[in-house]
Amino acid sequence: MSIPNPLLLLLLFLLFSSQTYAQIRNRTTSNFPWSPSENRILLSNRSVFAAGFLPSSNSTDRFIFSVYYFNTSGSERTVIWSVNGDSPVNRSTSLLITASGELRLGEFPFPGAPTSSNITTQRLELDDNGKLSFGNWSTFSYPTNTIVPFQNITGTTLSVKRGTFLFNGKQLFFTGTYDTQTEYYTSSNGFQRLNNLGMVYQDNGATFITSDYGDDSLRRLTLDNDGNLRIYSLDSNSRQWKVVWQAVAELCRIKGTCGQNSICRYGEDYDSTVCDCPPGFRRSSGTGDEQCRRKVALGRDTKFLQLDYVNFSGGSGQGDEWSIQALNFTMCQSQCLNDSGCLGFGYKYDGQRFCVLVKKLYYGIWSPGTEATFFLRVDQSERDVTNFTGLTSVLETTCPVRVSLPLPPEESKSTTRNIAIISTLFAAELISGVAFFWAFLKKYVKYRDMARTFGLEFLPAGGPKRFSYAELKTATNDFSTTNVVGKGGFGDVYKGVLTDHRIVAVKCLKNVTGGDNEFWAEVTIIARMHHLNLVRLWGFCAEKGQRILVYEYVPNGSLDKFLFHSGKVDYTNDGEDVEESRLLERKPILDWGIRYRIALGVARAIAYLHEECLEWVLHCDIKPENILLGADFCPKISDFGLSKLRKKEDMVSYSRMRGTRGYMAPEWVKSDQITPKADVYSFGMVLLEMVTGVRNFDIQGSKMDSEDWYFPRWAFDKVYKEMNIEDILDNQIKASYDSRTHEEMITRMVKTAIWCLQDRPEMRPSMGKVAKMLEGTVEIIEPKKPTIFFLGDE
Repeated sequence: MSIPNPLLLLLLFLLFSSQTYAQIRNRTTSNFPWSPSENRILLSNRSVFAAGFLPSSNSTDRFIFSVYYFNTSGSERTVIWSVNGDSPVNRSTSLLITASGELRLGEFPFPGAPTSSNITTQRLELDDNGKLSFGNWSTFSYPTNTIVPFQNITGTTLSVKRGTFLFNGKQLFFTGTYDTQTEYYTSSNGFQRLNNLGMVYQDNGATFITSDYGDDSLRRLTLDNDGNLRIYSLDSNSRQWKVVWQAVAELCRIKGTCGQNSICRYGEDYDSTVCDCPPGFRRSSGTGDEQCRRKVALGRDTKFLQLDYVNFSGGSGQGDEWSIQALNFTMCQSQCLNDSGCLGFGYKYDGQRFCVLVKKLYYGIWSPGTEATFFLRVDQSERDVTNFTGLTSVLETTCPVRVSLPLPPEESKSTTRNIAIISTLFAAELISGVAFFWAFLKKYVKYRDMARTFGLEFLPAGGPKRFSYAELKTATNDFSTTNVVGKGGFGDVYKGVLTDHRIVAVKCLKNVTGGDNEFWAEVTIIARMHHLNLVRLWGFCAEKGQRILVYEYVPNGSLDKFLFHSGKVDYTNDGEDVEESRLLERKPILDWGIRYRIALGVARAIAYLHEECLEWVLHCDIKPENILLGADFCPKISDFGLSKLRKKEDMVSYSRMRGTRGYMAPEWVKSDQITPKADVYSFGMVLLEMVTGVRNFDIQGSKMDSEDWYFPRWAFDKVYKEMNIEDILDNQIKASYDSRTHEEMITRMVKTAIWCLQDRPEMRPSMGKVAKMLEGTVEIIEPKKPTIFFLGDE
């Protein structure tokens, strides 16, 4: 154990002595003036909060007088209020009381001009709620960017970055450089106050709660520098702040995240943003404004570049953007061409005559939730091509693939010579092959063990590529846990990069039955299944007791990450209206059109497995986790054909049923014969979840007891009894529901799902008919009300 430095002991002594001295607030005790060089702080009674000078983040010789949490970990203090946050002072500047009784920090007057001229004692006090008081003045009346529990929010304004972002208790604004306030978040009811349990009271008496509601901990409501309003809670174990609620889920929706002419898109985790320049623009250098500027100025002749998933709102000034009624795309484009100030236009291919002309390229955003395509105006000589693609290909459900064949070679003039060369080479290869085979037979015993090691004696001809275990180990960085992209009943999936730079998904199978012959035979059958909506199998590995499959890598992950969002929901005991508070995973929200195209693509793929393959294939595990989405949101089913590789008891065991709760057909539990209708039942449950946006076992606003509640029966009552399909729609995109555009499509999805969820297999349609029902090519009559098989009809 080392002996403490005497200088360190002296500093600790001075610190504690100054903290004790700072709690004496009588002016006559020489507490004022108070300078940063005195190294003194003012503590609340229970040492929850402190007030004093903190060094600026940019310079240790500049200071900010602040109120902050005293007992949190980390080198940086969590500030809740400051008087000179944007203008740090030097060591010679003091906090003082003027002759007139006014409290000042050098040249900086405190907001509201606090004075003690009307009271007998001049005392600066700090209580355990974080309120700094001086006479009849307090910091709670003049907040900066943070509100603490029990502090009144009504009538106050929070701001950061010299007023660039503002929160007035109900709305978030961006002031920026556009000479106007632009709103990007509005609460249905104004905020009133926050309590220490995680509940926010609102002006109309309603409340909403944070994700950790009920935990008594230190909390704060803060307007952060990125413009988002968040509620933080202090973790009692790590003593670190964690986000338990935030106003804006998609950060690119915050106005001013990127500069003029820029396009905001999301990073890999949807919790970060990247500002890109559109084609025809480049980042300005040396200006310090982080804006994108044109490479080629607009001339007399111009053209348009198509930017899918992109939208520019055009700012909020008069005439920045305006909507027109355009009969078609050509009319919308002509209106922009005829206006020299038009910099681009947004257009929807939905037949609703949506056309928006834009004169200022402000607040650009890339998001799959953007239904319109933006056409950017550039000079005719501009050589850049669009790098924002995807919407056009998503509109086509069939996901077309272009195949081109090479032109036949010209007829050779030296046919005889070529025939002689080919014959000679063939003869040489034949002789070499015979000699090699003879040598192999002579040393059969020596090479037999080697052949078994490499599996050459069982390798089927014409099958998928065979990878070595060492090759896949290198590709996945020794099967590192950081490369795990999925976990399932068949095994873990790792992301890997092959030596030819292809990105692959490596699935390590577990509990595989059968020998090498059976395994390679089944893998060969799976590899020969080709469909646009099936994940492509590229190869396999079978050595050292391992059974590994190598698939194409699907970048956007599984469907469940886009449909279901994690978060804790609670309700008050007295029956007040409580809004749900969820921490969303930063996945974009799928609109109704994309959900329909995903459903139709999955139905066609299952129909292919059931009816079009040379060998009849059952999936046996249809669920959102096994539906992957490509870069253009084209659906691809995974884990098909693997059921034959699993032991029968593993497929129908109780633990297996718990692993996919709610998606298994009644036949599995009743030990009836398993037919393709089991997959039809599972698809129906997934289809219903795509419409509602919730898991099938989450009770949705029903007064029925949980043991009697059944998801398909609830949907049937809403559609056929109450005739109100809007009650079951996903709350995340319910506002975008248009009865004229979406009603027929969503009704087909719900009615088809109810037909698929009949308890008796013979009453369910085949997957081929299910696809036609979704397409609208067959009439959908009213189905029988779905029942829980062990309860029967009501």
